[in-house]
Amino acid sequence: MGVFGRRMGGQAARAWAVVMLAVMTGAGPVTEGGPQAGSVGRSGEERREASTPAGAGSVKLPTLPGAETTLEVIGFGSCARDREPQPIWERIMAAKPQVFLFIGDNQYADFWEKDGKIVMQRVPGVEYIHAAYARLAAQSGFAQMRSTVPILATWDDHDYGDNDAGKEFPFKAESQRAFLDFWGFGPDAPQRTQEGVYQAYRFGPEGRRVQIIILDTRYHRDALTRGPRTSRPGPYVPNTDGVGTMLGEAQWAWLEAQLRQPADVRLVVTSIQVVADEHGHETWGNLPHERQRLYDLIGSTGASGVVFLSGDRHLAEISVDRGLEAGRRVPYPMWDFTSSGLNERAREVKDPNSKRIGPVLRQTNYGRLRLRWGATPESSEVEFTAHGDAGQVLTRQTVFVSDLRVKPAGR
Repeated sequence: MGVFGRRMGGQAARAWAVVMLAVMTGAGPVTEGGPQAGSVGRSGEERREASTPAGAGSVKLPTLPGAETTLEVIGFGSCARDREPQPIWERIMAAKPQVFLFIGDNQYADFWEKDGKIVMQRVPGVEYIHAAYARLAAQSGFAQMRSTVPILATWDDHDYGDNDAGKEFPFKAESQRAFLDFWGFGPDAPQRTQEGVYQAYRFGPEGRRVQIIILDTRYHRDALTRGPRTSRPGPYVPNTDGVGTMLGEAQWAWLEAQLRQPADVRLVVTSIQVVADEHGHETWGNLPHERQRLYDLIGSTGASGVVFLSGDRHLAEISVDRGLEAGRRVPYPMWDFTSSGLNERAREVKDPNSKRIGPVLRQTNYGRLRLRWGATPESSEVEFTAHGDAGQVLTRQTVFVSDLRVKPAGR
């Protein structure tokens, strides 16, 4: 869901047009998407055309870093209210990320005009999703960002088309086509035939190889369980009967194949939080058996170097699961870096989170990962910082890659 307490206004965009994106020439990263490991997602050789209902003309998108490029600076963020100014893009560009990960609620299609007022309701049709992408494309800062910094994206509920929606959303296939068109996936991309927008990429040489695994937590997700609001601010409680999926079996099989690929650092992008689970809003903790399946899969595949990047909650915080709760198994400390609210007004945070490290802040923010490579992967570090609208550091955490290792059995 995400916290969206601000009343919106303005006239909804109505006009349709086409923006042609001819992009990404030259050598690209190793990409994997679709049900089979190793199939091509987006590559540097592929021309992309993205149609959006706004503006005219064409823009050439920047090339993704090459397969042997060492990544050192990665930006990420989520939750961009498309009807409000987005000045944060200038700050993000100034940080010079090699890649930016846009991890959900990239627009708010389900906030639309009805009887002269802006309401939050399921979109009546895919044209409302196109109109929301049009408003995003019309943001001058975002337009400049998209023309200068490679962006990899997934969706969350609002850009999907309905608050807190999962597999029951009736326009999910149409929404996927709109997503793929806007973000420039070519006609041969596996995401054109698979159900869901999940995708994966690998960058860098051996010893400095970064894998970016982008999940889809919407297309296949089963309904969540509602419960009484007691100490939990949100409406959901953990489903304790072990029924329900977050990813769907095809995506789970794909994820296992990705985790078996060689990499030194793995950024697992999930639109909702993995570790924080006490607030009662959307989280992997609502389906605890699915979160345990995720942890167990990381362990059984021997996938080292995993950290989670999440959004949704309109705040910046750091969480870590060390497996201290009864019945909880972790392969190693599971870090979750949350950055959400690219144009968020400052408010008090009431979300409980016993696994939080450092402060939690609800205000405009974006996340930055700095990979400090040593002579070996074990001597390398991952530094996360959340930055505010003036570029100030809101919270910071350094994780040693040597601590992100699956221990051999019996140790």
